[in-house]
Amino acid sequence: MAIISNAVTIADAGAFSASLGSLTLIKTLTASSSANLSFVDGADSVVLDDTYPIYKFEFINIHPQTDNVGFSVNFRDGGTAYDATKTTTNFYTFHNEADSNTGLAYRDSQDLAQGTGFLNLGIPLGADADQNFAGELTLFNPSSTTFVKHFISNSNISGSGNDVHSNYIAGYCNVTAAIDGVQFKMVSGNIDAGKIKLYGIKDS
Repeated sequence: MAIISNAVTIADAGAFSASLGSLTLIKTLTASSSANLSFVDGADSVVLDDTYPIYKFEFINIHPQTDNVGFSVNFRDGGTAYDATKTTTNFYTFHNEADSNTGLAYRDSQDLAQGTGFLNLGIPLGADADQNFAGELTLFNPSSTTFVKHFISNSNISGSGNDVHSNYIAGYCNVTAAIDGVQFKMVSGNIDAGKIKLYGIKDS
């Protein structure tokens, strides 16, 4: 028995289609004590070009090997290094399990001003067996050679201090070259487990 919505088959005998309307699954990477997870245009069936104007990365149960670390991202702009120049902004909210500490703050120690290093998407991530990182990052028009390449990330972590951190990060790659690769890694230690899914989104 199939489930059909807007003339698109989204389920057939228990299996879901890779394309749900305008959202198309491109690639899933699964971590297993991995130093990083990298999505490179043209490699291992990854598409990161003008096929789609918008790309979305979904982070599912990202678990670190090391306690009290950040989960980070960087972008490749045509070379082999992940070092695209970025300017970003960063704020977060938090609340601990003991209900004794809460807050909302701009995190100036984690933003970048024309920086080339990796950008923290969430800190401080805990390494307890039940702690993880979840969220998404949207990258807009990475193939443009005219405009800067904007990105937005919203995420949630179970922190090393037994608290919840909700992170709101945005910025742009201030380069005219196309972005053709995106890499994710822990600031320290490996990615113990978790999945990252890359989707392409049509604008019409």
